[in-house]
Amino acid sequence: MYKNIAFLFIITCLTSCQPKLYRYELNSLANTSDSLSIAKAKNDLNQLDAQDFSKGHFTSKGHINIPYRLLKPKKIHASKTFPLVITLHNSSRIGTDNENQLEPLARIWLKAAIRKKYPAFVLAPQFAARSTNYQYDADRKIEVSQPTDQLLAITELIDSLKQQYPIKDIYLMGYSMGGSSVINLLNYSPTLFTAAVAISGVPQFDNINKLQQLPIWLIHGKQDLENPFIGSEKFYEGLQSGQRVKFWQLENTTHHNIISPLILGDNIPRWLFSKSAYRTKSSTGFYKKK
Repeated sequence: MYKNIAFLFIITCLTSCQPKLYRYELNSLANTSDSLSIAKAKNDLNQLDAQDFSKGHFTSKGHINIPYRLLKPKKIHASKTFPLVITLHNSSRIGTDNENQLEPLARIWLKAAIRKKYPAFVLAPQFAARSTNYQYDADRKIEVSQPTDQLLAITELIDSLKQQYPIKDIYLMGYSMGGSSVINLLNYSPTLFTAAVAISGVPQFDNINKLQQLPIWLIHGKQDLENPFIGSEKFYEGLQSGQRVKFWQLENTTHHNIISPLILGDNIPRWLFSKSAYRTKSSTGFYKKK
């Protein structure tokens, strides 16, 4: 009897101790931020000096002009590489002034503590028109998205920056139209990116089978009627077999109050950096991308 108990104990320990890479994670969270705390968080970010986001312009092979802002690590060493974080703006920031695209998701990288702990090149391109368009998928009974040529030209800009700077990992993040654009770029070039965060996005399923090994974090408000919550729900279901997707379902959250202190802290930088393709769990506590 005691031998059987000991045997079961050993088997249980061995099973529980096996490393589980990228378990899919579903969280239903309460967004406790009120309108005042949301306004304060955004205002604090808007007060940060954005001078270090230097201005640049890029012209693609197809003659598409993309104004952009680029934040560089404070200290660049010749022997060290850094991630490239790409922040994709929402539709209210469309234009060519090369200013308005610095929305809160871009500005969190200006925070002194985040900039010190998570040094990266941060690219904030601006689109002169929509970067993604939506259409109804009658089979899935949801809206889906398709990229525009402007958005796809971002991959050429990435190549250009990789030739100029010591860049390895490439992370994507965006909200609303920008969240949809994140998903579009993942479908267009599944092997280019290390990890991605899509907030309140509209999905695309064209190459979803090729995204199974990519760490993706979906964040969506359950009361979102503009980019309906069900889109992220179905995209999450399609990604589950890869076991590397994380999904925050935010209670009492609409399309317009999701960018809150819950999003604007260090949660996203910490998660992105934990997915570095060049760190292993045994040496640093992080996972290795295969």
